[in-house]
Amino acid sequence: MDINTKALKKNAFRVTKKRGITSSRIRVPGGHLDAKYLAKIGEIAEKFGDGSVHITTRQGFEITGIEMKDMNEVNLMLQGLIEGLDINQEEEGKGYPAAGTRNVTSCIGNRVCPFANYDTTAFAQRIEKMIFPDDLHVKVALTGCPNDCLKVRQHDFGIIGMTEPQYDSYRCIGCQACVTNCKKRATGALKFENFKVVRDHDKCIGCGECVGKCPTGAWTRSEEKYYRLAIMGRSGKKNPRLAEDFIIWVDEESIKKIIMNTYEYVREYIDKDAPGGKEHIGYIVDRTGFQEFKKWALKDVELGPKAILKDNVYWSGIRY
Repeated sequence: MDINTKALKKNAFRVTKKRGITSSRIRVPGGHLDAKYLAKIGEIAEKFGDGSVHITTRQGFEITGIEMKDMNEVNLMLQGLIEGLDINQEEEGKGYPAAGTRNVTSCIGNRVCPFANYDTTAFAQRIEKMIFPDDLHVKVALTGCPNDCLKVRQHDFGIIGMTEPQYDSYRCIGCQACVTNCKKRATGALKFENFKVVRDHDKCIGCGECVGKCPTGAWTRSEEKYYRLAIMGRSGKKNPRLAEDFIIWVDEESIKKIIMNTYEYVREYIDKDAPGGKEHIGYIVDRTGFQEFKKWALKDVELGPKAILKDNVYWSGIRY
């Protein structure tokens, strides 16, 4: 077969080791889908694939063993799933219109987890609607609290849930469960003075551990949602490193604007000769300097009064 591999990959199919055989990559924004769609994925795998499905590290699915001649039929069968997951599409029945921007991943969030400070899946899906489809290589991940079950510091944008714990002294019985828990499991931001708990605002990382450990409900999560935005983490051959904090106590709207601004920054500075036309954002930041990235990222962003913006960011990591 005469296959345009560039078009194939853009359509979210993979070039495999076996000639004429491809794999279809399925997006699942936020890592959540109704169980009925699992049956559809299985049906495609049985009818057009080799009967197996790979669960990817980005919370998607890869249907393996598909003959390239069947890609159009697979795309038609994917239509109901694409619509059901509310994924942006350019033309009905043509499958995914891009494969550059990776599936937005998230931990299970506060729909299920008692430690999570927000609904990670819903936020991930809102980001997905903003950034997909796009051919730029961008990875976004969200986690509900500083436990970071999703390892978001390995991504271009890692969004970590925070809360500003609210203390009702009249409910406090002085058991110090929150103080002990914060000391052993967090940062020791709490201490007991004059029969009441005092929180050190500078030490507090907004994890919400105190909320879960208080037996009388003296601690509650803040109504406002806050986040820690870490940037430019990556794995791979070239200087793998963890993301570093860019802004803490930042709001959702600011994060979304920063991500969209970053797409414009990448389009301005991407290496046009990069292999496959793709370049990790972190490499571009390394080349242009953090201050240039910061200028683009913060364009028209109005940070809230609690937000703490880093003047500079320095990454370490392994160097080969």
